[in-house]
Amino acid sequence: MISRKSRHANARPYIPFHVPWTDAREASRVARAVRSGWLTTGPLVHELEQKIARYVGARHAVALNSCTAALHLALAAAGVGPGDEVITSPYTFAATGETILYLGARPVFADIDPRTLNIDPREVERAVTRRTRAIVPVHIAGLPSDTKALDRLARKHRLWLIDDAAHALGTKVGAKHIGSLSDVTCFSFYATKNLTTGEGGMITLDDARLADRVRRLSLHGLSHDAWKRYSRAGSWRYDVVEVGYKDNMTDVAAAIGLAQFDKFGEMQRRRKRLAAYYDRSLGSLGAFELPARIPGTTHAWHLYILRLRPGMLRLGRDEVIEHLRRRGIGTSVHFQPLHLFSYYRKRFGYRAGSFPHTERESSRAISLPLYPGLRMSQAARIVQELSDLARRFRR
Repeated sequence: MISRKSRHANARPYIPFHVPWTDAREASRVARAVRSGWLTTGPLVHELEQKIARYVGARHAVALNSCTAALHLALAAAGVGPGDEVITSPYTFAATGETILYLGARPVFADIDPRTLNIDPREVERAVTRRTRAIVPVHIAGLPSDTKALDRLARKHRLWLIDDAAHALGTKVGAKHIGSLSDVTCFSFYATKNLTTGEGGMITLDDARLADRVRRLSLHGLSHDAWKRYSRAGSWRYDVVEVGYKDNMTDVAAAIGLAQFDKFGEMQRRRKRLAAYYDRSLGSLGAFELPARIPGTTHAWHLYILRLRPGMLRLGRDEVIEHLRRRGIGTSVHFQPLHLFSYYRKRFGYRAGSFPHTERESSRAISLPLYPGLRMSQAARIVQELSDLARRFRR
């Protein structure tokens, strides 16, 4: 029998893990794009590229249909191919490893710094071999990796440094943005990201020739003139220079992104306020470890990853997630260790214990709702539920 109290709790409005912050501004921009008659890659994509490049301090930007495409094309343009190795983190989403595999290369994992959840440069150094071609650090949750140490490593071993910055638009090291600190940076504009185009991504970089090659690869390997073939200045003639892909962004998607860019500063301020509120409210409970901070850097707060302190509660991480779900609060886990998925176990022989820091930190991580449209009253309810849980289930 369900108690009256339980019925009341279950009747409370559900707080989703994420809701995009969109309004009439996105709708108006998309309507204008549709009315313009230019639906695929066109002037709005170019405008978004210019704005993102200026924002992060890069000379060039190429808009794509996903961060997966960005990572794939960045690696391809860098010449990564069969027999090569690319060092990355096992604490990441599936796309980071898959894009390396697309090219016939091998993802080589290096364990994380358990405090920051980012790849540990010391582990990267140990993983370098004569076959290593690139390093792909992941800036987890919007907290920057040790960019200086990784840059030194890349230069020392003559490797490409390609940032997986899916979480990191708005992240800074000192006064410099992620997006201008490596050979190539790959951003995500997926629906849950700090700036969204629905589906989308972007590469930023300083090398003009590399930018041209990424652009060419993103549209079937066609010569640059093909981008203008349907405009008044264009021609039906073009060349196929190399085998490419179909990864370009559309103007409809870019219209959403431009509206998002106009309010990006406000969205970031809201994320920062919510993260600070969580810090103030949850830090004194003793049951949870708060996200790390690095002095001299700016956190983009794509995610707020809370970790259970070992031995403090009578509930495990999965039970805490289920308890919150029953109380009407959505959460997620970022991330399940990549090397423990069945494909990587079978293909590369990884097993539990291969990367102990990644496995331990993943097993106690919970991502709380954190998005610009989350009201402070909702955040207060999340805090209250966690506070009650910490008292009720304390060892």
